[in-house]
Amino acid sequence: MHKIKASLILSFVLLCAFSAKAAKQDFYQIKVYHLKNTTQEKIVDNYLQQAYLPALHRCGIASVGVFKPIVTDQTSTADNLIYVFIPFKSLSGVLELDKKLAKDAQYQNDGKAYLDALYIDAPYERLESIILKAFENAPNFSLPKLKSPMAKRVYELRSYEAPTEKYFQNKVQMFNKGDEIGLFKRLNFNAVFYGEVIAGSRMPNLMYLTTFEDRADRDAHWKAFSADDYWKKLSAMPEYQHNVSKNDTRFVYPTDYSDI
Repeated sequence: MHKIKASLILSFVLLCAFSAKAAKQDFYQIKVYHLKNTTQEKIVDNYLQQAYLPALHRCGIASVGVFKPIVTDQTSTADNLIYVFIPFKSLSGVLELDKKLAKDAQYQNDGKAYLDALYIDAPYERLESIILKAFENAPNFSLPKLKSPMAKRVYELRSYEAPTEKYFQNKVQMFNKGDEIGLFKRLNFNAVFYGEVIAGSRMPNLMYLTTFEDRADRDAHWKAFSADDYWKKLSAMPEYQHNVSKNDTRFVYPTDYSDI
């Protein structure tokens, strides 16, 4: 009897320890607004700045990122997007957020123009949502340590798609066990997050966001990365081959009202 009781206690302790460890990893939501014109962009900007971010702050989410594509000669008119990055301490936080907002009278009032928009005058074309779980070796998001003005910064949002789930887990392992995260830290890439996509339209894939003072700073960092001896060794290891089928890189900058 005592052995059974001791076994149950040990199992409970191990379960609590596992749950505590798991709870330490952040969850993230990336909302992507697909817009057709500057009118919609202004409506969404006003909503995010005046209603949504203040409401999230009241919910205890102090740092919310809002980013827009950097316009270049190669940028398509289809790239009229707004990205919203929201960090959560748990998956339940993601699920409970809309319920909290529904009870926030100030949010309902401040966001009325957006929330009560007519179907013939919608504030966006489509709204995409991506849910991620933080990597084991980068369990929490970080604020970038940069000095340049928001509009001058270059943030690099990368999505690495894998050919299969097994190759995807292999690429995640490359970041964790292979210490690709450590390499990024050593070279001061100022990463905001690394995350496994657990719900999205392009799975299996992982995403991460690195940040730089400007484009020249970004290019210098990647030049150092490519030349690094550890990267050359890591990328040549047989066990980490063919684990990325597509690298989708988006260059964005933070809006003036972004917390990140």
